[in-house]
Amino acid sequence: MTEEKGFKDCVMSEEELDNVAGGTYREIADDSRFLNSLNGSTDRYGERRIEFTPGKSIEEEVRRGWKTVGIDFKYPGSLGCVEPCEYFLDGKQITQDQARQHAMKVTGRHMTEKDWKW
Repeated sequence: MTEEKGFKDCVMSEEELDNVAGGTYREIADDSRFLNSLNGSTDRYGERRIEFTPGKSIEEEVRRGWKTVGIDFKYPGSLGCVEPCEYFLDGKQITQDQARQHAMKVTGRHMTEKDWKW
């Protein structure tokens, strides 16, 4: 953006860019891949499939998958909104990484990103 339009130039980090237009598609796709590899509780979804699947079926599937390892999952609205997903353990909000760490501890299956993000 330019100052001519009333905006100053800015640089966004990769994390900030992930949360722009479709950032949560990536987040929920990663959740589905992680949970699929961890305990088979979800199918594996890509961002495009999530974007073009009507209704909340994928969101519900991922919510049920997280529940199998004791995590409450909240999608902030409709698929495609830019708000990040929320994860809760015993009513306390935690990060996505903390949710993954808990899930691996519960199942006794420890994975690195390369084990599930393929």
